Amino acid sequence: MKRDYVAMARQYAEDVVAGRIVAGQLEVLACERQLRDLQREQGEGWPWVFDEDTARRPCEFIELLPHIKGKWARERRKLELEPWQCFALTTVFGWVHGDTGLRRFLEVYEEVARKNAKSTKCAGIALYMLGADDEAGAEVYTAATTRDQARIVFDDARAMAEREPQMRAALGLEVQQHRLVVPSTASKLEPLAAEGSTLDGLNVHCAIVDEVHAHKRRDVYDVLDTARGAREQSLLWLITTAGSDRSGIGYERRGYALKVLKGVVQDERVFALIYTIDENDDPLDPKVWRKANPNFGVSVLQDEFEAAARKAAETPSAMANFLTKRLNVWVNADSAWMDMRAWDRCADTSLTLDAVKNLPCWIGLDLASKVDIAAKVRVFRDKEADKWYVLGDYYLPERAVTESRNSQYDGWHRRELLRVTPGEVTDYDQIEDDILADTSRLVVREVPFDPHNAIELVNHMTDAGVPMVEMRPTVLNFSEPMKTLEALVLQGKLVHNGDPVLTWMVSNVVCHRDAKDNIYPRKERPENKIDGVVALIMAIGRALHGVPQAGCLDDFLNSPVIA
Repeated sequence: MKRDYVAMARQYAEDVVAGRIVAGQLEVLACERQLRDLQREQGEGWPWVFDEDTARRPCEFIELLPHIKGKWARERRKLELEPWQCFALTTVFGWVHGDTGLRRFLEVYEEVARKNAKSTKCAGIALYMLGADDEAGAEVYTAATTRDQARIVFDDARAMAEREPQMRAALGLEVQQHRLVVPSTASKLEPLAAEGSTLDGLNVHCAIVDEVHAHKRRDVYDVLDTARGAREQSLLWLITTAGSDRSGIGYERRGYALKVLKGVVQDERVFALIYTIDENDDPLDPKVWRKANPNFGVSVLQDEFEAAARKAAETPSAMANFLTKRLNVWVNADSAWMDMRAWDRCADTSLTLDAVKNLPCWIGLDLASKVDIAAKVRVFRDKEADKWYVLGDYYLPERAVTESRNSQYDGWHRRELLRVTPGEVTDYDQIEDDILADTSRLVVREVPFDPHNAIELVNHMTDAGVPMVEMRPTVLNFSEPMKTLEALVLQGKLVHNGDPVLTWMVSNVVCHRDAKDNIYPRKERPENKIDGVVALIMAIGRALHGVPQAGCLDDFLNSPVIA
């Protein structure tokens, strides 16, 4: 009996919204959007039409393909789509323009935990776009950070084609070692994994970008995105699990997807679907596991999942991996320090300098080097309300922005979140001017600073009467204020303005704990900057004690180097 994929998808969306299916809030938002759009189809001014026949086609095609792995492959069974997969496929392919018939969605951001058959589904999409989307000269690519990763989806598609001679004959498809081709339409499917500069000349009909969380640079995404200009309905499908790198293109596109889902941005050409647990969920509670694993009980095996949960509960170092790979939660590092959900709860985007200018202020200063980020973080303490307020400024030379591996520097600059100074090195005169401006309008008690790279600036500020206080970055100086910072965040007593630069830096901090239970901020990779956190810790440290703790033997022995 022929399955009604559109009805399955509609019922799935209704069940998710009604709470009949255990689902995370972001999954609910995606389903609500689709149901809302179906209602909008009846009104004026809405150019899109949901074509049920067009929506069914990719589902029908994919279910003609064979399983290629495991027991179902041995039994020579065909693929069978689950309702959640039908929801994504029918939504993406079903919406077309009422006049032109061209596809509505041009970009898909899909995020789901491991083992949820994403490679299998993407292989089916790639084959459909190659031979069944009625596109002459279709160029279809699977892309990733490495060739091996890019070949995962491609090799699945090739294996499916090899096992289906009838499909090959019907499409006129030829299987080659490194590509699939349809000579009659001059179409091809092949894997890509290279620096963006080597990918010029593409004319993309469909690109499936796998594990986009691992893309440290945005080059491949940008080249594939711009290579779609000559096509009327080119499709860019980003699919990934969560990760730990918040500076990459994956987290950037996730942020945009969240805005689309939440209605902050009205973008009718982007479809977003994110499966993850919710903020207050217990990750070890089996009741929430389905939120990140819509294929739970099908390709995600319960006993194997339970074993991973037990390991995470017993081994703290395994928890971060369990959260990212199994529950699709973005974490900051493998041995993370800050609870980023708690940090996000402390955000108040309405916080301004004028609102706290009469409170006592400490300005932490970490100058790093003249070719790296310099941070100036102001901390205001309201003892009466038992609140701490944080506002930061960050400086970077123009050359570092253009040459950096951080894809968000340029965006932060355009949003005036990052102060970019002309030339190849940071203009310390700009920082000096900003410190003097702070001392003229704020109740500045002290400006603690790391003496590294700071001698000239400190001399100028001291001559100007600024209360500069040396605070060396040692375990003895940093442990207590770092613990205090963590406690303030967990208790909701710290308020920041939602600053994405500082949030990224906080997410990069790895906590090192010594035998005496002292802690110290570190980073796992050079590109994971933490300068703003160092400045924040210094400011809190001086606000707590007000007396320098430098110059003793323990400081010297325990002093690590911060880059």
